[in-house]
Amino acid sequence: MQTIREAELDGANLAIIVADITTLEVDAIVNAANQRLAGGGGVDGAIHRAAGRELIEACRRIGGCPTGEARLTRGFALPARYVIHTVGPVWSGGTGDEDALLRSAYANALDLAAHNGLQTVAFSAISTGIYGFPADLAATIAVGTTADWLAARVPERGITEIIFCCFSEDSANHHATAFEARGL
Repeated sequence: MQTIREAELDGANLAIIVADITTLEVDAIVNAANQRLAGGGGVDGAIHRAAGRELIEACRRIGGCPTGEARLTRGFALPARYVIHTVGPVWSGGTGDEDALLRSAYANALDLAAHNGLQTVAFSAISTGIYGFPADLAATIAVGTTADWLAARVPERGITEIIFCCFSEDSANHHATAFEARGL
């Protein structure tokens, strides 16, 4: 694991790391899921493989998740206690309300974590893989939405650490640029 940057915002620690999200010992990792919650390629497939068959069965019982929303399952064989599955938008050139849907995915994942008393949450770079969302714009939305969410919910949120777990240094650098733009 390589830490790229750390900051404190409204009583919460924020970090950008390059690591395999399936190895993190946190309360919850956030999966960039598909609407069927069926596993697939990229980080979604890696999380499903690492968590084991029980995760697939738990996701089937949930029955799906619309774009921009989030669902919670146990982490099963993962070191993380829970998996928050959120569905980001497929990039269609910016004409399909993708920015708002991505903001919603991040905010709903944070709401779900706070509602369930989770303190440490690690995000994958939602929608930047096969969904094609431009990585620099996605990082700006991820950091901005998280910062706005923290500022709006300081007294009741309960979340003490948010990690942006990037799969590459390029992704981490986009997040670091977004931190700088927010003065973090």
